[in-house]
Amino acid sequence: MKKIVFALCIIAVISMSAFAQENNPIVTSVPSLSIAPDSRAGAMGDVGAATSPDVNSQYWNASKYVFMESEAGLSLSYTPWLRKLVTDIDLAYLAGYWKFDQRQALSASLRYFSLGDIQLMDELGLPQNSVHPNEYAIDAAYSRMLSDNLSAAATLRFIYSDLGNGSGSIDMYPGAAVAADVSAYYKTKIAVENVDGNLGIGLNISNIGSKVSYDKNASSNFLPTNLRLGGSFDYPIDNYNSFSVSADVNKLLVPTQNNMTIDEYNDLSPLAGIFKSFGDAPGGASEELSEIMWSIGAEYAYNKQFFVRGGYYNESQYKGNRKYFTAGAGFKLNVFQLDAAYVISTSQSNPLDQTLRFSLSFDLFGLTNLVK
Repeated sequence: MKKIVFALCIIAVISMSAFAQENNPIVTSVPSLSIAPDSRAGAMGDVGAATSPDVNSQYWNASKYVFMESEAGLSLSYTPWLRKLVTDIDLAYLAGYWKFDQRQALSASLRYFSLGDIQLMDELGLPQNSVHPNEYAIDAAYSRMLSDNLSAAATLRFIYSDLGNGSGSIDMYPGAAVAADVSAYYKTKIAVENVDGNLGIGLNISNIGSKVSYDKNASSNFLPTNLRLGGSFDYPIDNYNSFSVSADVNKLLVPTQNNMTIDEYNDLSPLAGIFKSFGDAPGGASEELSEIMWSIGAEYAYNKQFFVRGGYYNESQYKGNRKYFTAGAGFKLNVFQLDAAYVISTSQSNPLDQTLRFSLSFDLFGLTNLVK
């Protein structure tokens, strides 16, 4: 009975990655890797491949760091999860970077996803010990300018997922994986009505890595390998006011599981799975296109101190049906910046619906100069 109850809990958690209803979503292991961690991007419809660089670019596109104005920064973000149902599932995210010269930067992040406490029951339905499943990932990136307008980055990541939390009565073991991201960012000026705006184009392929197993390799699942392509345009209205609009498209580079036998799925390598993901949808080309998610976002800034943001995220109803509006604001004072985001779901499949989340950022270079 313990195993059954626990398995049902884990299945419910893993289903968050697909928000499955009666359709054909793509299921992955470690779904927490797909949660947008910061409030700025979260307030703009989860866009970030080509938005103007910020301290949380590690998740969206690490190659943007070399275009940061400050030499170093640090950010801490907190995201509640399923707050309408439970109070102890959340994501904490720490990110930082250092530009050690004008053309190169190092960055790193740590994310910790807590699944709260899960109470185990015995055969009579009586409570036994509880477990506290969790997942975390730590990564580091190197980014470099290839020209005055183009940069690229490579990220290495270690992932650890412990869904059993050391419970000896459950035949489930912690899963670990290593992964990499490759990204690029292009930025150029475009004159509009004699005013120079900034056009950005970004590409990030994330979580290219090994599969995850919770049963000593008897079975395995793919990481949420993702292709993200985005564009952004930042227009300075005058010396104090500016406005930007951004858009991203995403596709999971993960094969459809129900198109193969269990043995075929377990034996498929991560690299082969990436190529297979472009043409294995049961419904053919139309279903492949439905696997593409898109999002748009906008940001208004006053004097680079006050920010108002909004956005929209769309996923096909046949692949999870995540559809939601986002809104948020930010305030920057000297070397500190506080951002908040709020989600308004238009479907019933978003665990972040009506959730307020926060990010606190620090300009470490400016802070050093401030205390001198």
